[in-house]
Amino acid sequence: MTYSNPSLGPRPIAVITAHGQPSDPEPQEIALADLAVAVAERLPDWDIRSATLASPGRLEQMTEPGALIYPFFMARGWFTGTVLPRRLQGHTAHVLMPFGLDPNLPQLACDALEVACKARGWSLAETRILLAAHGSARGPKAAEAAESFATDMRQRLPGTYLATGYVEEDPRIADTARLFEAKAPRLPSLCLPFFAQAGEHVRDDIPEALNEAHFTGETLPVLGALPRVPQLIANALMTTVRGSNIAATKPSH
Repeated sequence: MTYSNPSLGPRPIAVITAHGQPSDPEPQEIALADLAVAVAERLPDWDIRSATLASPGRLEQMTEPGALIYPFFMARGWFTGTVLPRRLQGHTAHVLMPFGLDPNLPQLACDALEVACKARGWSLAETRILLAAHGSARGPKAAEAAESFATDMRQRLPGTYLATGYVEEDPRIADTARLFEAKAPRLPSLCLPFFAQAGEHVRDDIPEALNEAHFTGETLPVLGALPRVPQLIANALMTTVRGSNIAATKPSH
């Protein structure tokens, strides 16, 4: 795989790729395809494709020379740093920054929390936020991305109590949730999953951990499901094109 300026033709190609669910690839493949359609609506002159790593050979099939690869991942971890380059070996492509590291994503998350609290009649400043993330036993990148994201959100939400919990490393989600219940059981709580897709960790592991801790709050959709995410991705693709001095149609709003 070559990390270089994309050689885009009159119809640029972008492939949105995610981890997917190896035990049951089809639902996440369909969900990612739906996201690609939403991005394509904002970039009508582009060819927007999708492929999860869980579907054998699909990423390689979708990647043509000069394509932009958009990692729908939360960090530069094992999959983006090792698995993705291995899968794209021999392909000429330009790999963008992962979704979770987009500097505009924290504000989208803060806005979503504001909307969620308003819908419930809560004050965001008095609502505890549990950022539930994956973490990793393979290295620090996943947790570093989540902690950096949490720090950014705290700066945007002064006075709001926000703490992280992880599926695969300490502090575990259940431990953070127990602290919430012990310190201020009467305050409302929201769990915000720091995930791109709603796979097994979101469907099973997070609810189990929250139930174990007798968490009384509510769980919001994953960050990747936020309504403004397709525009965020479209903007990232266009920013890459502008940085490469390649003309293309501006994203529609």
